[in-house]
Amino acid sequence: MTKDNRLRSGLIRAALGASTALSALGFAAIPAAHALTAPTPVTIDTGTFLGKLTLSGGMDGYAYALTGVGNSGDGYGLLGTGKSAGVEFQNGLIQLQKTDGLVQFTLLAGGNSSWVLGSKPGGTSVQTFETGPFRAAYITIAPTASFSISAGHVASLEGYESGVDWQNTSMLTTDIFSVENSNSMGVSATYTIGPVAATVTFGDGFDTQVWNFLQASATYTINDSNNLTGYFATNLGHTGPNAHIYGSATTAYTSSFVGSGPLSSSPFVNSTMFGAYYSYTIGNLNVVPEVQYVYAKQNSQVGLTKFSSNFAAAVFASYQFGKSPFSLGGWVQYFTSNGPDNWFLNPRAQGFGVSIAPTWQKDHLFVRGDIGWLHLTSLGSPGSAGYGTSATGRDQADFLLEAGVLF
Repeated sequence: MTKDNRLRSGLIRAALGASTALSALGFAAIPAAHALTAPTPVTIDTGTFLGKLTLSGGMDGYAYALTGVGNSGDGYGLLGTGKSAGVEFQNGLIQLQKTDGLVQFTLLAGGNSSWVLGSKPGGTSVQTFETGPFRAAYITIAPTASFSISAGHVASLEGYESGVDWQNTSMLTTDIFSVENSNSMGVSATYTIGPVAATVTFGDGFDTQVWNFLQASATYTINDSNNLTGYFATNLGHTGPNAHIYGSATTAYTSSFVGSGPLSSSPFVNSTMFGAYYSYTIGNLNVVPEVQYVYAKQNSQVGLTKFSSNFAAAVFASYQFGKSPFSLGGWVQYFTSNGPDNWFLNPRAQGFGVSIAPTWQKDHLFVRGDIGWLHLTSLGSPGSAGYGTSATGRDQADFLLEAGVLF
């Protein structure tokens, strides 16, 4: 297995920085459950031309140190021969929205990256999507307060975590995040009735330009402190090896292809996923457990030789220390893969991890630390690489210090 294939499942979303349903097809509306709070967006009144527009955004970067990196000549290890310490620019994003009236729109552009615990940092990219630097670009028709339909480059409906790190309780993300879809072209409809809001999206999941991917989510708001969200995604046909898929800082979208077989991206774009998360808030504490199951069937047309799956569970939490600028976020996770496909790190890899992120935020500025630890209870299939110069290590630790500004 090549170094790139070992890390494909971990990097497929680390490089692209996916956005999820938490951001309601954008990123400005950060849920109260998350550790960082976005300032009130800048309002631009264009009069009778477009009405009131909102402008928001942010930028951040971080210093890091991590264990488990290999040395050339001594065995590459799971993380290859990357740096064990450094400084990276993370995000530079700006969003323009019209959020009222019959015709609305969202434009979100800039460079973005994210980091999955167990992998290594990926460079900020503006060549991830088929839309170039635009992560999101869609028009919304909202004839009533309870129904709207959007078309364009829209966000995924999968999972609790966001690909924009300041929308998460921690900068590091989980195995759950690593196997999910990201922004793609599609048509999305949302309908709200009483305490239930449901959204269905049909499009070219994973930005493949093959329109055969269906996603759905529904949220039941029990009260101000409790809500339950379930989500589903599936490929209604199959997507072949010559379809495009997300690019990265090193590979442009136009040069990135799905490929064929269990070590390619084929299991992701030809998968079916079920998941759910429950948000409970009491005082300044928010707790969100999530479970997710994804599988890909045997399909000789796309090089998948056997059925395979990935199961993961996590508990996210954040706590605000009164009215002070300090908060604490974090999560714990467990994951297990079966079958020959490379869902995360290695085929048949199993393990657990934890992330703890103390945060300081004052108005537009924030500083956040993050300590993460991943332990593999199984390296995976025979011959799979582990961490370190011997490629047999089962542990990786990450230490990050992040700073940024939001507006």
